[in-house]
Amino acid sequence: MKFTWEKKENSTGVLSAAVTGDIWEKAQAKAFRKIAAKVKIKGFREGQAPEAMVRRMVSEQEIFYDAIDMIANEVLAEGIKEQELSLVDRPSLELGSVTKEEAVLKFNCTVSPDVELGDYKGLEYKPAKVTATAGEIKEELERIRKEYTEQVIKEDGAVENGDIAVIDFEGFKDGVAFEGGKGDNYPLEIGSGSFIPGFEEQLVGMKAGEEKEINVTFPEEYGAKELAGKPAVFKVKVNSIKQNVVPELDDDLAKDLGEEGIETLKDLEKKIKKDIQTRKKNEAEEALKNELLKRVSEASKVEIPEVMIETEKDYMLNDMKNRIANQGIPFKQYLELIKKTEKEVREDIGGNAADRVKSRLVLAKIAAEEKLKVTAEDIEAEFKDMAASYRMSVDQIKHYVNADDLSYDLSLRKALDFIKDKAVALKPEPKTTGKKAANEEKDA
Repeated sequence: MKFTWEKKENSTGVLSAAVTGDIWEKAQAKAFRKIAAKVKIKGFREGQAPEAMVRRMVSEQEIFYDAIDMIANEVLAEGIKEQELSLVDRPSLELGSVTKEEAVLKFNCTVSPDVELGDYKGLEYKPAKVTATAGEIKEELERIRKEYTEQVIKEDGAVENGDIAVIDFEGFKDGVAFEGGKGDNYPLEIGSGSFIPGFEEQLVGMKAGEEKEINVTFPEEYGAKELAGKPAVFKVKVNSIKQNVVPELDDDLAKDLGEEGIETLKDLEKKIKKDIQTRKKNEAEEALKNELLKRVSEASKVEIPEVMIETEKDYMLNDMKNRIANQGIPFKQYLELIKKTEKEVREDIGGNAADRVKSRLVLAKIAAEEKLKVTAEDIEAEFKDMAASYRMSVDQIKHYVNADDLSYDLSLRKALDFIKDKAVALKPEPKTTGKKAANEEKDA
């Protein structure tokens, strides 16, 4: 086989293959046998007629077309390998001249575009200041306190705002119980606003064991249309009353966390400070990488085929569908809630699809230019990290994640790290104080 590649505009081109010799002859013979097996000729069983008689009934064109169908994928694969093409979409096939001696196949291809890189080494940046403020430490301490809140039975007194009233209830509309309006031993935090407006307020003052009828009106926008805007009566019984008891912020709480090296409140504060600084440092590092990548991408030139942008939009839409499904919401219902069509959502979220594609192409080019290799050890280590993160076995992760796709992602990550490692941090400007500052102000 002889291959030629003719590059055209916008990363398209024609891969031509001249198929001759044994390959083409065997393909025709195989195609003929396939057709002959189905030919019916009077006086012969199906597929048993003499070859000469069958050939009189079958056109050469029919044999040619079947033969081409048989070898097209093999020819394409070999041509891609020989010409070192990176296809981004399935090509279409056109036939050139076809004879018994030669078949010319022309594949219209869209390939990964050429990238003209801008500067990506020695980019200057201002290092972010990473601090943990007293307010942030206090906020985290309060979060921990609330996390260790305990609910205790309120022995005396009535329901108050902030209490948890454990209730039995049943709702009635026009004297008839309605579906979904009943609950037993339901823990309702008063003031949470989780029930119909006016319901929780009417529980205030009730005591354990007390029963009462509560009158409410459903909101106009209530989900169940038969109840929206309608009055209803709930028969309620308070079974018990609980209170949230928040622990004191002291050494005992610090010890109760059970963390190594944490014995006192002071120890806990130091750990929280360190954790906040680590988190902020990681966030700043990620933000810096994204900012550097944006600058490199904007400085680079690449003509992106439309098919790559549309494919990215499809990927983003499917990712969104999966995230919504994981929340237990059917995508059709989600579209009804936001009053948009799937096409409109696809365009909304796909607004930066071209930028995403360009960034990946730029990183892939840098990885190739700098010969940043991904080793088998790198891939295996990433599989292990993913398994730990998702609490799955490595074999389970490998079932869901393709090793080649993972290798590609790791190569992009290495390229991004390369940009960051080669960037130059600017030194902070010296502060002008005292006499020098006064003189500068005077000169101004």
